[in-house]
Amino acid sequence: MSKTERLAVLGSTGSIGTQTLDVVRAYPDRFSIEVLTAWNQADLLIEQALEFLPNIVVIGNEACYGKVKDALAKTDVKVFAGMSSIVDVASCGTVDTVVTALLGSAGLRPTLSAIEAGKKIALANKETLVSGGELVCRKAHENKVIINPIDSEHSAIFQCLAGETGNRAEKIFLTGSGGPFRGKKAAELQGVRPQEALKHPTWHMGRKISIDSATLMNKGLEMIEARWLFGLAPADIEVVIHPESIIHSMVSFADGSVKAQLGLPDMRLPIQYALTFPERLAMDLPRLDLTALGSLHFEKPDTDTFRCLPLAYRAMKKGGNMPCIMNAANEVAVQAFLEERLPFTAIADLIEEAMENVAFIASPNLEQLEETDRESRRFCLEKI
Repeated sequence: MSKTERLAVLGSTGSIGTQTLDVVRAYPDRFSIEVLTAWNQADLLIEQALEFLPNIVVIGNEACYGKVKDALAKTDVKVFAGMSSIVDVASCGTVDTVVTALLGSAGLRPTLSAIEAGKKIALANKETLVSGGELVCRKAHENKVIINPIDSEHSAIFQCLAGETGNRAEKIFLTGSGGPFRGKKAAELQGVRPQEALKHPTWHMGRKISIDSATLMNKGLEMIEARWLFGLAPADIEVVIHPESIIHSMVSFADGSVKAQLGLPDMRLPIQYALTFPERLAMDLPRLDLTALGSLHFEKPDTDTFRCLPLAYRAMKKGGNMPCIMNAANEVAVQAFLEERLPFTAIADLIEEAMENVAFIASPNLEQLEETDRESRRFCLEKI
């Protein structure tokens, strides 16, 4: 590997992408930016490209190609457009590590492209493992590719398992804040508006993941991601509501010991750990003061009110393309809610209907997963 680790940041204008660039700014001697991609945010992509001067930038929305090309005309940056270009640059020969921070199921094919090219993966796109976990993990094993998780919960598990080679995890406890509607019942959620659902109590996140947090679907997606990342059975994973968001997840072992990773909620920490593992580099972040917190709280999730979580568990147990159906339906439902075309309480209804009606495939290949995704979206859009 080169002296400076060369990064491709797929989804550089989103929340994870911009914070990845913060880590790069803090350690310019350790990291360089080789590739940046975005879908619609051309202005921010241009700003990032002018700062980091990568070899390649890709704007997914081809209508923005001219704008990006013209803005970078006086640099040596190569400009491409479209989803096929994002897939291509994920396997670029001058890249060491691919940070997959794309939104939703769009991350699957570029991640597979990077894996097949033998790149190290820093994975923030949980939908990649939700939709195609079995396929992705098989390809990673075949190509001897390392996948380091960026999600705070999976990073916490990853950290708890460090040094535990040969000691099987008995159970994983995925913690979650409970979102902005923790403690509310279904009747109280009738008429909820997007601006209310976007007010996450502890994390600053993008719009889609904020709604997933409000429905608890985010915990469901994380369960499925954990199942593949750490080779777990569904029964080995438990969700615990922890409103302070200080314990990011816990692992119990055969002797009854439980290890937890604690920290203030800041995504730069798991991003940096994924990029520098097994090293821990200094970070200029506030330090955790447990005496100032005073106490930490834990409770079981309300699966009667927040039905997306048991739907995700059902999809995880069923396997095959069922998680892909669920994920695609959720993406459509969340977008419709954000556009105020679907009530908040109908998100779970639409997902369940798709899971019951879209054709099930026990062992799908990539093409079948992509067709499942399309079919699920068509089904949901017709219902809306």
